[in-house]
Amino acid sequence: MRLCSIASGSSGNCIYVGSEATHLLVDVGISGKKAEAGLNSLGLTGRDLDGILVTHEHMDHVAGLGVMARKYEVPIYATTGTLEEIQKMGNLGKIDPALFREVKEDVKLTIKDLTVNPMKISHDAAQPVGYRIAYGDKKVGICTDLGVYNDYIVECLKGMDALLLEANHDVKMLQVGPYPYYLKQRILGDRGHLSNENSGKLLCRILHDKLQAIVLGHLSKENNLPELAYEAVRMEITMGENPYRAEDFRMMVADRSNVSPVINIA
Repeated sequence: MRLCSIASGSSGNCIYVGSEATHLLVDVGISGKKAEAGLNSLGLTGRDLDGILVTHEHMDHVAGLGVMARKYEVPIYATTGTLEEIQKMGNLGKIDPALFREVKEDVKLTIKDLTVNPMKISHDAAQPVGYRIAYGDKKVGICTDLGVYNDYIVECLKGMDALLLEANHDVKMLQVGPYPYYLKQRILGDRGHLSNENSGKLLCRILHDKLQAIVLGHLSKENNLPELAYEAVRMEITMGENPYRAEDFRMMVADRSNVSPVINIA
């Protein structure tokens, strides 16, 4: 099983998850051309895709969805609320409704040899979800655009072999930055985004001996730095109430606009 961030940040998100037989994208918030180039770097093309899982309808998650769907007739999996919003979006171009596949929170579905389990998240979108994807007994989680986390989120993310988790902003950078007040409040609110510190605190509750890799994703271009996110999360893990230290785990920050190293889950 492989996990790879083709791009992850406030300006666009596209994550690959697959086995030898099944190939999925989680979101296409970048151009179709860029998504295709990312797949090519993995030895794949859009024709190899078995589905696109959409977390929610914001443009940094669906910008290239119409192009990829029309070019390759790829099935699109999303919640009812997300699909309804996508159909209203004129800037995506026409997407054949026959490609739409409805998913429901906490209801598993099977795509060839992968099992997909959507999870509820708190974000200011119609009906957003994160995804857990399993191949046999191996599981990866993709959870971004998370305003807050709670016991439900913690339970959903326990036992992952690899995890791509949001570390969107540094609170101090956001507070003194150029964003207008209302936008700062939105990001900091319960339906906004997870800060570096809160990402680390969430990780402290789900770390376990068999976690093979952590990818920090969806970093804000204006309110974060890769080095800052990395060190803040490492500090939370090492100083937090858990039996681990940050160096016990492989951790990386997903590149905002380029393909990140592939994680092979053994």
